[in-house]
Amino acid sequence: MKKITYIDEVNIKNQTVLLRVDYNVSLTKNSQIADDARIRQTFPTIDRLLKNNNKIIIITYLGRPTVRDPKFSLKNVAKRLQDYYPKYKVMLVDDFLSTDKSIFANQTNKDILMLENIRFYPQEKNSDPDFLKQLALLGTVFVNDAFGQCHRVAGTTVAITRLLPSYGGLLLKKEISMISKIVNRPKKPIVAILGGAKVSTKINLIIKLTEIADYVLIGGGLANTFLCAQGYNIQQSFCQYDETETARRLLYLAQQKNTKIILPKDVVIAYSLDSEITQIKKIQEIPEKALILDIGPETQAQFATIIAQANTIVWNGPVGYIENPHFRAGTDFIYYVITDNQHAHSIVGGGDTLSAISKKEYLDKITHISSGGGALLEFIEKGTLPGIEALRK
Repeated sequence: MKKITYIDEVNIKNQTVLLRVDYNVSLTKNSQIADDARIRQTFPTIDRLLKNNNKIIIITYLGRPTVRDPKFSLKNVAKRLQDYYPKYKVMLVDDFLSTDKSIFANQTNKDILMLENIRFYPQEKNSDPDFLKQLALLGTVFVNDAFGQCHRVAGTTVAITRLLPSYGGLLLKKEISMISKIVNRPKKPIVAILGGAKVSTKINLIIKLTEIADYVLIGGGLANTFLCAQGYNIQQSFCQYDETETARRLLYLAQQKNTKIILPKDVVIAYSLDSEITQIKKIQEIPEKALILDIGPETQAQFATIIAQANTIVWNGPVGYIENPHFRAGTDFIYYVITDNQHAHSIVGGGDTLSAISKKEYLDKITHISSGGGALLEFIEKGTLPGIEALRK
C-alpha cells in the first residue's frame, strides 16, 4: 500500500503552506468559543511549519452554513489563534477570490492568514476544479491536519491533493496511529460506549462493533430507539421510530456474534428540556408525557462494572441531554470511570463528547482524545477515510 508522507518525515522549508485544519469549535449561545481544544490540537503542526520559515494559510470551516452568514464567520477563531500566537500577525481573509491579492503577495513568515469559512463556498463541497485551481495558486504545498474532516469527500480534503505536493500533519499522524491500534490490534475485553441521538448515523458502526467488541453500552437518544424496539413505552422521549426495525436487527446480530448490547435499566426523566426537577424511573415505569434525559444510577453502576474490566475502550457521544446541567450526571460518571481504568487503551471522540469533558481534570489519563466524531467512527468501521487515501502517494 502507498504510504502517507508526514511533515516530520520531509524537509518543508520556506514554502507557502495551505494548511487544512478542523476548527469547527463548539460555540456558546452568543457565538463565543466554548471550547478551543480543536485549535490547540493543531499547534504541533503549526509550530513545526513556522519553525522552518514557512508561510501558513489556514483553511477551515465553522458550523453548517449553506450561504455566506456572519453568524458562522471565523472572526472569533482567528482572534483566539492570535491570542495563542502573539509574536505573529493572524489575519482573516474575507474572500480569497475577490480580495486584493497583495495580502498574499506581501505575506511574510510572521503572518498567518486564515481564509474565511470554506463552507461559504458551495464549490468546496462539489470540488469545483476552477475554484480549487484558484485556491491552489495561493500556496506551494498542501498539508492536511484535519482528521475530523477526512471522512468527507470535499475539495479541500481530497481533490486539492492532485494540484499540490501534499503531506499529512502531526495531528493526522497521531490520530491514525492511535486509532489503528484499536482497529488492528485491540486488547480484549473491548467495550464501546455510544451516545448521541440517532441510530441511522451509527448503523454500520454498530455492525462493525458487533464483530470486534465484547460489550456495546448504549445511552442518550440512541438508546431510546432500541428501548422502543424492545416494546418499552418511552412516552414523549426522542426516538427514531422509523429505525426500530433496524435496532431489532442490530440486537439480533449482536446476539449471534456474542456481543452484549447493554441498554439503560433506569433513567432520569423530566417534563421539559429546561426542567430543574428530575425523577429516576425504571424503564418499564416511564410516566405519561415524560422525557428520558439521562441514564439512572442503576445503569451507571452496571456500565461502571463493565468499563472497569475493559482493556480497550471507545467512547463516542454523551448519554444524556448535557445542554442542561441537570442531565449531565451520567456522562460525567462515564468519564470518571474511564479515567479510573488505567490498564485500558481508551479513545474518546466526537464534538459533543469533547465539549462535555473539555474542562475536566484527569484528561491525561485518557490514552487518546480524538478530534474526530464522524471521522473517528468511520475510521473504526472502515479502517481508512477518503482524506487519508488522497494523501497516499
